[in-house]
Amino acid sequence: VPEEKIDMSTYPVESIRNFSIIAHVDHGKSTLADRLLEITGTISKTDCNKQVLDKLQVERERGITVKAQTASLFYSHEGINYLLNLIDTPGHVDFSYEVSRSLSACQGVILVVDANEGIQAQTVANFYLAFEAQLSIIPVINKIDLKNADPERVEKQIEKLFDIPTDECIRISAKQGTNVETVLQKVIEKIPPPRCNTADPLKALVFDSTFDHYRGVIANVALFGGEIAKGHKIMSAHTKKRYEVNEVGILTPNEQPTHKLYAGQVGYLIAGMKEVTEAQIGDTLFLYKQPVEPLPGFKSAKPMVFAGMYPVDQTEYNNLKSALERLTLNDSSVTVHRDSSLALGAGWRLGFLGLLHMEVFNQRLEQEYNMSVILTAPTVPYKAILSSAKLIKEHGKDQITIINPAQFPDKLSVSEYLEPTVLGTIVTPHEYIGKIITLCQDRRAVQKDMLYIDENRVMLKYLFPLNEIVVDFYDALKSLSSGYASFDYEDAGYQSADLIKMDILLNGNPVEELATIIHSDKAYAAGKLLCERLKETIPRQLFEIAIQAAIGKKIIARETLKAYRKNVVAKCYGGDITRRMKLLKRQAEGKRLMRKIGNVEVPRDAFIRVLKREPDK
Repeated sequence: VPEEKIDMSTYPVESIRNFSIIAHVDHGKSTLADRLLEITGTISKTDCNKQVLDKLQVERERGITVKAQTASLFYSHEGINYLLNLIDTPGHVDFSYEVSRSLSACQGVILVVDANEGIQAQTVANFYLAFEAQLSIIPVINKIDLKNADPERVEKQIEKLFDIPTDECIRISAKQGTNVETVLQKVIEKIPPPRCNTADPLKALVFDSTFDHYRGVIANVALFGGEIAKGHKIMSAHTKKRYEVNEVGILTPNEQPTHKLYAGQVGYLIAGMKEVTEAQIGDTLFLYKQPVEPLPGFKSAKPMVFAGMYPVDQTEYNNLKSALERLTLNDSSVTVHRDSSLALGAGWRLGFLGLLHMEVFNQRLEQEYNMSVILTAPTVPYKAILSSAKLIKEHGKDQITIINPAQFPDKLSVSEYLEPTVLGTIVTPHEYIGKIITLCQDRRAVQKDMLYIDENRVMLKYLFPLNEIVVDFYDALKSLSSGYASFDYEDAGYQSADLIKMDILLNGNPVEELATIIHSDKAYAAGKLLCERLKETIPRQLFEIAIQAAIGKKIIARETLKAYRKNVVAKCYGGDITRRMKLLKRQAEGKRLMRKIGNVEVPRDAFIRVLKREPDK
């Protein structure tokens, strides 16, 4: 017997609340979401409700939230039935795009702060996201059941940094469920209902989408006007294609079909979109007879890190292509460009929001589509301002963005190079300040601000070149501060920099895959390291190989891979020295001829080993 579909018309706009939960990593967002789901009876109370909304395998393994998840809760307060739409958001820097996207479908947020840790870098960043979106903010202090919890201190921090009076903070323990009811009541009192009307024409914002093998694309929508039901003919503002709605419903985390969805509600719809590219996130859907002004979409996410991705075996190219298309539908912040390399064949250049994002994406490819791929070392997008008229004409503009080191223009034809910078916020206990300042200076950072949050917490602001922090800054920071410091960054535009392209030469021939763009101060160290690493990975030949790092014509580092040689003097026994010299000289002559005609093939796995980020470095 199919379940009775829920009638959504009993929830008028006035009794709807849309909110999301934001916080720093591990401050208990998903656990609070579990408790809210339990109290409203959306999921049954059992012991096994641990982060119900983190559905992906990656999320369960790492214990982090990667995708924002939606759930609808029904709650009656003072005799009125309310519909609460909850969006659980990720906490890591790399996914702040998910957070800003979720906030567009909300009217308010719950800001969770850990009573033990206090305010951390991400708390600050997420607060300002919500503040700029003019949402009402409910501060919640979580984990008061821990024995080191100090809610008074945290309340003072919240008051000092965010100007929220201390009596507005709600103290809860999400794990034990203490005081969580109060949060729901506050949500109903403090957060305004959505401003929209069922009588208006249909207007729906697509804020997320997933791909189902059987039903095609499932789009998560927030309705800003009108109503939608099965059989409606709708049209997309972005692709101008027409669809017929097959199913609408709400997510209570699992899909629950309903007869209709009305203005102000958040749900999902399935409309026979076959192609993954059709459910563009940020798109507006409307009835095709009643066109509306499209909603302002989202700023598309700005990729901060680029890496090449190649199939391990070229025959897998097409499978990898379809896996990538499906995964980028679900994770729209990845940008994809076709790319090919001599050594690794055809592949893609992918843009990610950060390193964790890159690792999670790779892990999802392996787990959800069992594709194993080669990822090259991450690079950041540089810009060059051209000065030669010929190049400007060729590109049609005087400023180009360089994603791939192979396209790096020559110094003679460029007036200046630009590198991306970020504004980093570090929140740390004050005893680690010395070490952290030294670390930041090593990374060419400029200090912008330093503020004591309370007696023993400091907030530092630095302007970093992105390529200095992209690989291992976070790890270095954590190990310096015994894990207490937290770090968050936002884009801060480009600044001019002294960049050079470093080539790797094997016997005088450049190997284009190994070229890197690097700041001139760091070139010597990096060149030496690369040469040493190549010396270990390239197999020895019968002739000697010179491995050199060069900037332009100038060689900055060299390693020599010695030749294999036969022992030609083994047959001499005693006799004159000239006899030995003659044999050795003949061998050296042969090796020299061989080196002239022999060319060095760098085997594929040597490339992979050199290009991969070294975990021990």
